[in-house]
Amino acid sequence: MDGLSGTWSPPHYDVSRPPGLDKVVALTSDPNFPQNFARITKWSPDGSVYLSQCENRSFQLGAFSLDSSGSTSPSSPVTLEFCQSAPIVDFAWYPAATSSDPATFCFLASVRECPVKLLDVSDGRLRASYPIIDHRERFIAPHSLAFNLTAQKLYCGFEDAIEVFDVATPGEGTRLATTPNKSSKDGLKGIISALAFCPSYESDMFAAGSLSANRANIALFSESQGEAPLMFLDGGVQAGVMQLQFNPVQPHLLYASFRRDTRIFCWDIRYNSDQPLKIYAPTSDVPFSGVNTQIDYPSFKESTNQKHRFDIDISGKYLSVGRQDGNILMYDLDDPLSLEVSEPQGDEIEPTIISPTLVFEAHDDSVGSVAFHPISARLLSSSGSRNFDEGSSDSEDSVSDSDDSLMGTTTSVLILGTIVEYRFMYSRSCNEETN
Repeated sequence: MDGLSGTWSPPHYDVSRPPGLDKVVALTSDPNFPQNFARITKWSPDGSVYLSQCENRSFQLGAFSLDSSGSTSPSSPVTLEFCQSAPIVDFAWYPAATSSDPATFCFLASVRECPVKLLDVSDGRLRASYPIIDHRERFIAPHSLAFNLTAQKLYCGFEDAIEVFDVATPGEGTRLATTPNKSSKDGLKGIISALAFCPSYESDMFAAGSLSANRANIALFSESQGEAPLMFLDGGVQAGVMQLQFNPVQPHLLYASFRRDTRIFCWDIRYNSDQPLKIYAPTSDVPFSGVNTQIDYPSFKESTNQKHRFDIDISGKYLSVGRQDGNILMYDLDDPLSLEVSEPQGDEIEPTIISPTLVFEAHDDSVGSVAFHPISARLLSSSGSRNFDEGSSDSEDSVSDSDDSLMGTTTSVLILGTIVEYRFMYSRSCNEETN
């Protein structure tokens, strides 16, 4: 922030070289789950703390405190741990959460066979619950959570429906069916695995994606129009949607990632919805930094169903995503090729393929999530995955080659997860240098 003019400048990233490693944090040891790892890690909206969703059914809260010079000062690796009664499906920070206001310092948690929980960050106590109940009176844990732009409504995605709650009034919500009925082929079928709201106050639009493996599994809805979709986005891959996110400064651009696919697809919702405008894809002709210099992505496929959460920085300039090989990719969204937006002249247009600007080796294991710091030029990443022991004996199990063996019936070895913070070198903005 400029002290004279009172203006704030977004962080500046130098992607001409790999970032410097600031800190590596190991999760709190668990005697009942010694090989724990973080599935997803997210910064709080004010950047004061981070929260990790862990494999051992817990949330772990930590902080990287910054001194006056902008470097990380020594702090406790993990300050709090919130254990849950069942596996965690998803979580989301309250959009206005800040450590300086205890009333807003909270987050939502979706835990299997439990109501959606609103938990206090200071001690993990339950503030409110939002139950989703099926026809057999069982609690449903939604696969996706999202607040609307005003943070007054909570949207929860599950099979063939979205439940909408008033945040200030815990209790029953309003159900929006995404498909007319189970047998119908219309609408958005399957588990609603991703939700994202357009970051523009001029629009009440939000996007929803499902795990249904068809090419039109992303739909746009309006809060005012309810369950009737505005349009469907086509041209992706025939795989389940893992994540949706709008560009924070260009709200007409929607990004999506899919299961077992390393590419990020981008649609311009103002124009053609039948084809993506850009495809951000890792390629072998990009200079790599680190040990793995000869990496080929011929089919853009991955060998596991693990979710890799991508993130876009607050200025909408860079997109970062981790991969199964332990590398982190940085895409420049302001690249001249990315900025070429031409109105389609025909029924079909070929999307532009964008290569990463920077690729660097970050972890020895799969990178589950990356997160840009909202204030400083920092990138937080977490790694870890389930690795099955291929050397285990199958003499006692005659069906070791069946699908059941892939679901964890064999002995599994879990790589210890780590949380890593990278610090980018950046130059001052013009208004900072002149004052």
